[in-house]
Amino acid sequence: MTAKFKELDAVVTLADQMRAEEGPIVLINVFTVDPADEDALLKAWSYDADFMKDQPGYISTQMHKGIAGSSTFVNYAIWKDVESFRNAFTQPEFQRRIADYPASAVAAPHLFKKMAVGGHCVA
Repeated sequence: MTAKFKELDAVVTLADQMRAEEGPIVLINVFTVDPADEDALLKAWSYDADFMKDQPGYISTQMHKGIAGSSTFVNYAIWKDVESFRNAFTQPEFQRRIADYPASAVAAPHLFKKMAVGGHCVA
């Protein structure tokens, strides 16, 4: 079994983003999964999170689940910079762990940076 990947942005791919040199960054990963596979998704994600939290540049992570019976999940992870995320994501050990996700899982990861919007938020 393994998760399928889908791009969140039709123009800029995760691979494009991983070539950037910016930081700090936030990984936002939207997961969809068959409701019967929710426990397997969370087990696989937790296993990945255990690996990532020991990587240089990792700051924190949080998982969210859609309400009212939704089987859509959103994970965000804060990283010091793209280089730290790239180094962790491309490690063979992490790539092997992707096989632990249920076959119904679809992941849509994308990297973001915090923005300042006058009167609302600061960068």
